[in-house]
Amino acid sequence: MSQISDDFEALRRLLLDMARERDLDALLTLIVNRAAERDGVALARVWLVRPGGPCAACPLRADCADDTTCLHLVASDGVSLDGEERFDRLDGPHHRVPLSSGIIGRVAATGAGLNVADIRIGDEASVLPEWALRQGIVSASVQPLAFRDEVLGVVAVSSRRVATQADFDTVRIIADHAAAAIAHARAFDQIQALRARLEMENTYLKEEVERGFGDLVGRSPALRQVLDQIDLVAPTDATVLVHGESGTGKELVAREIHRRSARADRPMIKVNCASIPHELFEAEFFGHGRGAFTGATGERIGRFAAADGGTLMLDEVGEIPLSLQPKLLRVLQEGQYERVGEDRTRSVDVRVVAATNRDLRAEVDAGRFRQDLYYRLNVFPIEVAPLRARKTDIPLLARHFVDEAAARFRRETPALTQAHVMQLQAYDWPGNVRELQNVVERAVITAAEGRLRFDLPTTAAAPAPPPRAADDEDAVLTEDELRARERRNLVRALSRCDWRVSGPDGAAALLGIKPTTLNSRIKAWKIHRPAG
Repeated sequence: MSQISDDFEALRRLLLDMARERDLDALLTLIVNRAAERDGVALARVWLVRPGGPCAACPLRADCADDTTCLHLVASDGVSLDGEERFDRLDGPHHRVPLSSGIIGRVAATGAGLNVADIRIGDEASVLPEWALRQGIVSASVQPLAFRDEVLGVVAVSSRRVATQADFDTVRIIADHAAAAIAHARAFDQIQALRARLEMENTYLKEEVERGFGDLVGRSPALRQVLDQIDLVAPTDATVLVHGESGTGKELVAREIHRRSARADRPMIKVNCASIPHELFEAEFFGHGRGAFTGATGERIGRFAAADGGTLMLDEVGEIPLSLQPKLLRVLQEGQYERVGEDRTRSVDVRVVAATNRDLRAEVDAGRFRQDLYYRLNVFPIEVAPLRARKTDIPLLARHFVDEAAARFRRETPALTQAHVMQLQAYDWPGNVRELQNVVERAVITAAEGRLRFDLPTTAAAPAPPPRAADDEDAVLTEDELRARERRNLVRALSRCDWRVSGPDGAAALLGIKPTTLNSRIKAWKIHRPAG
């Protein structure tokens, strides 16, 4: 009576613990661990129905009529007859089982369980494989994991003692409750994945709103060519490689491709490959399971899963480590991947737009980038011209950024004059459109009485005409004469501003230079305010 009571209590605790567990991997481990602890049990295993593959190395490939789905061994526990070996490996000969193949496959296909009380009686010895006989196994119960008319998988419990009807009933009860717990764990996993995906999308959208970089603005032939290429490729699912210097607006091109595509109502997710530590690339791209590595206390879906059905922008794609490039190539070609720490193959439908400021062809020649991946990314290349090659776009861009900055910073919109435009077009813009936006925003913030003043490096600006002598317009001055004239002009500006350097009424503003530049020249030329 005491044994029956103990068995009932153990079963009750197992069922309660299964009902509480929401993590699928932990649930599967719980089921086989507790089942293997029961008296006489040699082995407990769970298979789940999942997409087929990899199939080439499967020892049961010949028995597989349909490789779209099969049974995957997902949990195992038990101990050998001599106590020297633990049966917890998931990579043995039965790690994949075709539906309808053998006992396990037939139970999954038909949904009807199989119980063998004693293989030594009658013809039932043929039911179990030879290795089971060597392990002293004499009984087995194989039950479908069925939930709402769907077979999710199979649970099998093998024992070294003759099974009773109570043993079979216990396995059946475990299987019924396990099926419900597995279905709930999967649903919870989907909810968590959806939540993570939404959070990732919302974070990206928030970044876009805060960045406020504007749309593709301009009328230059170089920009017109880019827009024509976007019109051609956007309606397709072709992979695009956007090349251009930093700050040229490669991300804007990617977003415009997404906006004009059939995927516009799905997310566009961006990942900056240059900002990810090399050891975290795989987890960032494909996600990871709980406990996949030190610190992985939860699950992560990865950027590909977050962009499923939409577009994934791989910015600075040339920074992807060589060791990860084969996995990236696989997901681009086959749409399949595995999370870190899992052997389950997942499918994804993602359109990839890659961007780089590197010469990837040269990287291939140098052995730092795979040639096959380069060709896979370079299906449709788009070259974004630097701002110095499209200076006719500067007036429209500057106007756009002035209006945008004034609205964002709640300022009166300052006037943008022709003199301002000429000053902006005289500069070479090594930082391209991003630098122009920053310069305009700074000018809007510091605008005094609605007057813009663009603070550009003098070394990069167009050379100013040489100063003319007061008494001779055609005079040519020496370097020393030029320095002396500039020094006198600086002292005159300081004197007029009562020797104030900074501020709207300071000498730096009057001279059109930075206060730090003015202070440096005062120090270099040893200028002092007159006493008195």
